[in-house]
This record gives sequence, structure tokens and C-alpha cells, in this order.
Amino acid sequence: MPKIPRGVQDSLAVQYDATRAGNLSDLVRQAARRRGDHPALLFRDQRVTWTELDRDVDAVAAVLRHRHEPGDRVAIALGNVPDFARVYFGALRAGLVAVPVNPSYRAGELRHILSDSGASILVGTASVAAEVAPLRAELPELREVYTPHGEEDSSPLRELISDDPAPEAAIGGGDDLAVLLYTSGTEGQPKGAMLSHRAFHTNLEQLDDMQPRVLGATDVMLLALPLFHSYGLGPGLHAIARHGATGVLVERFDPAETLALIQRHHVSVVLGVPQMYAAWSRLEELEEAFASVRLAVSGAAPLDVTAQRAFRERTRQRVFEGYGLTEAAPVVTSTLMSPVSKPGSIGRPLPGVELKLVGLDGQQINPQEHEDDEDTTPGTDPGEIWVRGGNLFSGYWPDGRDGPDADGWWATRDLAYADGDGDLFLVDRLRELVLVSGFNVYPREVEQVLDKHPDVREAAVIGVPHPETGETVKAFVVPEPGRAPTADDLASYCAQHLARFKCPTSIEFVDELPHSVTGKVRKSLLRDLASEGA
Repeated sequence: MPKIPRGVQDSLAVQYDATRAGNLSDLVRQAARRRGDHPALLFRDQRVTWTELDRDVDAVAAVLRHRHEPGDRVAIALGNVPDFARVYFGALRAGLVAVPVNPSYRAGELRHILSDSGASILVGTASVAAEVAPLRAELPELREVYTPHGEEDSSPLRELISDDPAPEAAIGGGDDLAVLLYTSGTEGQPKGAMLSHRAFHTNLEQLDDMQPRVLGATDVMLLALPLFHSYGLGPGLHAIARHGATGVLVERFDPAETLALIQRHHVSVVLGVPQMYAAWSRLEELEEAFASVRLAVSGAAPLDVTAQRAFRERTRQRVFEGYGLTEAAPVVTSTLMSPVSKPGSIGRPLPGVELKLVGLDGQQINPQEHEDDEDTTPGTDPGEIWVRGGNLFSGYWPDGRDGPDADGWWATRDLAYADGDGDLFLVDRLRELVLVSGFNVYPREVEQVLDKHPDVREAAVIGVPHPETGETVKAFVVPEPGRAPTADDLASYCAQHLARFKCPTSIEFVDELPHSVTGKVRKSLLRDLASEGA
């Protein structure tokens, strides 16, 4: 089974003991022993205890270990339902590699992930099975397809439930490959990030070392984030199992329905993305529903400062922001690590995570050189974020390419700057940097200006080729309902707030922007659209 490269292991040995990083499915076993009758998952009218979940995980593992070899890949294309946890932890307990997949993917997207991963088994919804059926001839390694209880068009999940005894101890752990998580594809074709059992265990330890602690045994967490995404999987499902806490599963996010669930189940911890908090802030019942919440966290994309302020005024709750990546299992920084949570900041690195900023000239940037800089406007000596820690992935599937270097450092391709206190502020993706006549333009800075225009609901900015300046700025704009701004209006507005070379020279109005499952704008699709238009 693939393992983390030796050089990376050596650089991390002083911080974490690999012998403590067992199989991730052991988290369920330990929770069952400590808190067997405590609810693990709440879904609609279902209440699954830790004892019941552990029993089902054993039953799935028993089948898989007889039919498959350790290291085989199991694609899991399910939503936030109890069966996801059963199959996911069951696959890990049997020594297989889990490949979580977005169940809303269509044939082309499914073909890429199933073919690239070489998955030998797919457990997915009926719609996924229907999309894959015509592709079976193109996927010779895919031998079995199952759908959950109550689904049609394929074998039911009960065929994965066995009365045979599961292995007394889970197969594999530590540096063995546990999960292949495919990146969202915001910059192109998704790549499989190879994450070991140890990487996820390490990030859970890092989260637990923060104060206040993100999660405890008595907490109830809202699981509205997709479990097939690293954000919902690591700080969500894994953390709940680690502490024997309770997760409230939400299959599809609806603002009113989730507020009702928060109130009904006395949810104490909420993991969310900016769009969720923006949607909740428009509902009258927000304050009453959030009365039980002690900790609200936002990630995956920057939380608008105005929306954050409005949410806090309504609930008296501070939303703590974080920054993470699939390749870091996933959390890297949090404003929980900062003495003061500054608007727009992504905070400071978690305990056990090292971080440095490397300028475009390749030189490390020292934040202490800017101790007098209290302005959080993007553009203050930004550098690329490099991270090092036991939570990092072991490269991309299948050969570990583009993973951490020999010293354990990995370049994220994200740009940020640090103020004099050491608090970080995300600027943009390095690939999205636009060079206009040799001058740097950070798309997020332009987007923030456009978003403040009263006629603009959402904007996204990319660089496009230009015969004289090399590149120029192009904006895609979604107008507010009932509003009809013109390109000249917005160009004039930008000229009032930005240097001339940063202003869009082309503005295209669209009904909506393409988003990933966690709300990030898929700019690769906008670049394709711009190329087609050209």
C-alpha cells in the first residue's frame, strides 16, 4: 500500500508518534466502547448509536475483505446519509482505500474519477449507477456496483452486509493510504490527493490542541457540509467519531430546514461555508435557532466582512474563519488561534502546522517587517503559502507526484500576506494572478470592489490575453434581481476605487457563476468560456 515518502516522515517524527496513528475506523470502535448507546448520527427519523454503527462497519468490512485485496479502491458516491459512514469506515477497516465522490456528478466526471483511481467497487445512488451503466466497458477495473437500501437499478447495499466475523483488528493504518480525495477541479481536471490514516489523525490532534476546543464528547455538530469533501469529512465525520459526539446529517442544505434542525437537536457546533451564513442571516428565526450554538466556523471560501458583521449583530455569535486544503486533511489556519478575530483574516496556523510566505522572487517574507501595518487591504507584500506538518498528503495519485519536498514543505499555490501581529489574510490563487504590463493584479481585490456595487450580486475576475499589455482584466458579473447595470457603469465605478491597470477592460453579464460544491467559483470554466468567446 502507498505510504508517505520517507523524507517527509523524518521531518515530522519529532512532533507526532506514528504508532498512535491507527486505522481511522478505530475511531468508531473506540467511540462504541466508550459511548455505545450515545447517538452517533441523526438523520431524519433515524437514530444510529455508536454501537450500531460499529456493528454495521464490521459487517461491511467482513464482505469487502473477502472480495477485495488491501489497497483496492472503493468509490463512495453517496450524500450525507448514514450509509456513507457505514461504507466509508467499513472500507477502511477492511484495508481498502476510500474514494469519496460527489453523487451529483454526471457521466464524464464519474468516468474520470473511476478510471483514474482504478476503483474496483462503486457504492452510489441509483442516479450514479444509471450514469455509470453505459460506461462499464470503459472501466474494466470496476467489478461491482451497489446502491443503498431502498434504491433501484442495482444490487441493494444489504449485499455488503455480512454475518461473517470482521477482522479482530482493522487492516492497515499509520502511513498506509486511507483516502483518495479528488480536488474540486476549480483549476482544471480533478487530481486524487493521497491521504494517509496518519495525516487525518494528525489534523484531528492539531484541531484538539486549539482553545477553545472545536469539539467534545457532549457536542452535537451540524453535518450539512458534504461528507465526500475534505471539510465535511475531517473536521466533521472524523472529529465526531474521535470524540464519540453526535452528528446531525443534512442531505441537502435548505436555510429554513437546517435552522429547524439546529433548534430541534440543540446543535452546539456548526461547520459552514459563507453561503450558508449569508442565507441564514436573512431568516427571522436565526437568533432563536442559534441559541444552543457555542461555536460557528466558516471555511472553504472567504466570508464577506459585511455578511459576518450582519450575522454577529443578529446572533451575537462570532463566526471563526479558517483556511485549509484537501491536501492538508484539511485545516491549516484558524482565527481561533488569534487573540483577536480580525475581519477578513484567516487567522494563524494550527499547533503543529508550520507556515511560511514565499515571495514571487522566491525569498521568504518576514511578517515582522510590517509591524506598523494595521491595514488589512490586500496587496501588502503577499507571498505564496508554504506549509509543513504531519497532516499533509503524500502527493497525487498514483505515484505521489507534486507532494511535499524532501524537507516536508509543500507550496499551496495560494497567496496571502501577514500583518504585524502575524495574522494572515488570503489574497488569491497564484495561478489567478493577472500580469498587466508587468504589474500584479489580484482578482479578489477587483471582485471585492465589484461586489460592493449595489447592482451586483456576485462577480468573478480572470485574466485574458491582450496584444499590448500581455494580459488584461475580464469580469463576469451576476446582477442583483431587477437591476440592470451597464458595463460602462461598472467600469466607471471600478475606476473610482482601483488603479487604472486593475480595472476590467471587459465586463460580461451572466445569470450565474459556476461554483464547486463548497461555493468556490470554478474559474477554469470561466477561462474556457472566455476562450470560446474570443
